[in-house]
Parts: sequence; structure tokens; C-alpha cells
Amino acid sequence: MDTLTKERRSWNMSQIRSTDTSPEKTVRSLLHRLNYRFRIHGKKLPGRPDMVLPKYKTVIFVHGCFWHRHPNCKFAYTPKSRVDFWQKKFAENQLRDKRAKQQLRKLGWRVIVIWECETNQEQKLSRRLMKLLPRQ
Repeated sequence: MDTLTKERRSWNMSQIRSTDTSPEKTVRSLLHRLNYRFRIHGKKLPGRPDMVLPKYKTVIFVHGCFWHRHPNCKFAYTPKSRVDFWQKKFAENQLRDKRAKQQLRKLGWRVIVIWECETNQEQKLSRRLMKLLPRQ
């Protein structure tokens, strides 16, 4: 059972950002330090990738572990109330992610997914990005 009032829960949910999140800003900062240039929120591409590197035909999604269901991550828990609602919501999110990735790959884009929990270890993330991104 939810311990918050309907109004308070609604307010809490309204405060969750979909763009310019801390993990997203961390990845952007890291890309800049690695001397990669990019555009943010590719409005013309399927799934509106968080970062688009047109020179390398690469897109980056920064996924929240909770919302996008990072496998085997402690942050990808399922709330105890309204379980059916949440399972449906998560399944829809995952299906939308899968479709966007497929469409992007069909268009010839390389797709990189960075999980929110990975942004806590910048050195490790930096090494991963250097392996995944083409050399400049």
C-alpha cells in the first residue's frame, strides 16, 4: 500500500526528469573530455537518443536502471504496490527501447546504451566509451 497521498505521489512523479538528468550530464561531460562532439536529444531519430555523434553515425542512450529495467541491477526493483501496472509499464518501456534500437540499426546507426548505475564510476565508464566509440 502506498504511504503517500495521491496528490503527493503525483507531485513526486512530476519531479522525475526525462531530459538533462544527472547521469546524462555525466556522460556528456565525459564525452567532452574525450574530445567527442555531439548533439543532444536527436529529435529526428527513432527513440530520441540522448546524444548523437553524427560524425561517427553513433547514438547514445542513457537509461535509468529503474525505468528501463537494467538486468541484474539493484535499482531495477519492482514496487510492491500496483504490481500489474508497473509490470505493464516496464514491458512497454522495454518494447519501445527495442524498437528504437532496431530502427536506428536499420538506418545504419551504431547504438550504445549507458545505464544510470554505470555513471557512478567515471573511469570505468570512460574506458568503456573509448572501447565502443571509433577513434578520432
